[in-house]
Amino acid sequence: MLVPFLIMLREGIEAALIVGIIASYLKQTGRGQWMPAVWIGVFLAAALALLVGGGLELMSAEFPQKQQELFEGIVGLIAVGILSSMVFWMRKVARSIKHALHESLDQALAGSTHQVWALIAMVFFAVAREGLETVFFLLAVFQQSEGPGAPIGALLGLVLAIFLGFALYSGSMRLNLGLFFRWTGLFILLVAAGILANSVRALHEAGLWNHLQAVVFDISATLPMDGPAGSLLAGMFGYQDAPTVSVLGAYLLYLAVTLVLFFMPAATPAPKHTSSVPNP
Repeated sequence: MLVPFLIMLREGIEAALIVGIIASYLKQTGRGQWMPAVWIGVFLAAALALLVGGGLELMSAEFPQKQQELFEGIVGLIAVGILSSMVFWMRKVARSIKHALHESLDQALAGSTHQVWALIAMVFFAVAREGLETVFFLLAVFQQSEGPGAPIGALLGLVLAIFLGFALYSGSMRLNLGLFFRWTGLFILLVAAGILANSVRALHEAGLWNHLQAVVFDISATLPMDGPAGSLLAGMFGYQDAPTVSVLGAYLLYLAVTLVLFFMPAATPAPKHTSSVPNP
């Protein structure tokens, strides 16, 4: 429940920030009449995410057991790729996203005879990116979870994200977004490592990956996966009580690479050259 809650909260706040920046800029530049087009783009992006998620879930339910394992493995790999790119993309563009959105808005609304469609398309693609990221992650989590906990957690995260997004836009609340995205990004990498490990196991059960299947250690007697603590760790970080070489190797290799990149100092843009002549 905690994992989908936090992911939905983060993705929801990202989408709310995008919409909030667009709405604020339109209001500040006297173009508030374009807001209905913004909401149309938001609703279309949400509808696409729901359609893709529901379609994939219904399609997977019709698969035989081996094909379900294959589907789970493929969705997990896609989710790992999307989650990883999401973390590093936000780390890279966090300081410039506002300026980039302002430029995109100006281009959409200037010099075009179809400004409404241009604005709808711009908002749609900006929000749809967040929605599709969330869809693939939640599919991977729902396939590895049982009971209503994961859907309830995702719904609560979405509700809180909408509330926080409105509070940030109205100025009634301030949030250190740098720290928020940094710590949730670290958490996401740990979760993605677990999804990758489970995807490797799913590919083995589907008959596609049969290498390095020796069990590294077995602590099922001490910390079983079906126990309270084991279930919590399995749901959050993909814990397995008897991992194979390939499963544990994928988990550790992924973390070794991504954590080094994550904690590496972010590149700062070179300072612009300014004229030596003082301003009058």
